[in-house]
Amino acid sequence: MRTLQRELPAVVTRLVAVAVLTVGLVTGALATAGVAAAHAARIAEDPAENSQLTEAPTRVSATFNEPMQAEFAAMTVIGPDGVGWSDGDPAVDGPVISVGVRPGAPAGDYTVNYRATSADGHVVSGSWSYRLLPAAGAAPPPATSPAPAPAAPPPASDTDADGLPIWPFVAGVTVLVAAGALWAVRRNS
Repeated sequence: MRTLQRELPAVVTRLVAVAVLTVGLVTGALATAGVAAAHAARIAEDPAENSQLTEAPTRVSATFNEPMQAEFAAMTVIGPDGVGWSDGDPAVDGPVISVGVRPGAPAGDYTVNYRATSADGHVVSGSWSYRLLPAAGAAPPPATSPAPAPAAPPPASDTDADGLPIWPFVAGVTVLVAAGALWAVRRNS
């Protein structure tokens, strides 16, 4: 019992040292993680943002700077009448997400809304608009503002504001502290 009492302060000191070192390493890793963890970004769209078309598109698409996951991809086309003009489920082909557009769309402003997950797990959402001009000889559409984007579901609860998963850092710190404690106890016995 006396041996344990004499060694306890040394073990506690080593555990504190391991904990401080671990916190320093994790803090350093978190500080540099933001630089390396770039989010996917939309780099092109078809039809182009704010374009004016004389013919309705049969399909709209968004191209990103990295491949996107097919799971949970969503894309809608909202017309000037507030009605959805999307046709079918969105298709994902590498960095491109697209959806068909129903025929017979009226002239006016259209908003394309999207929400998708990049290959690295970051959720990307946004929208863009285009205008379908009336056929020759038809009256111009009334001026409308783009329909608001539908509410997106909240991000996954295991990520912070930047979308970086937190659990690997917590697990790493736990493993390092446990390994340091085990090493300190075995070294003294």
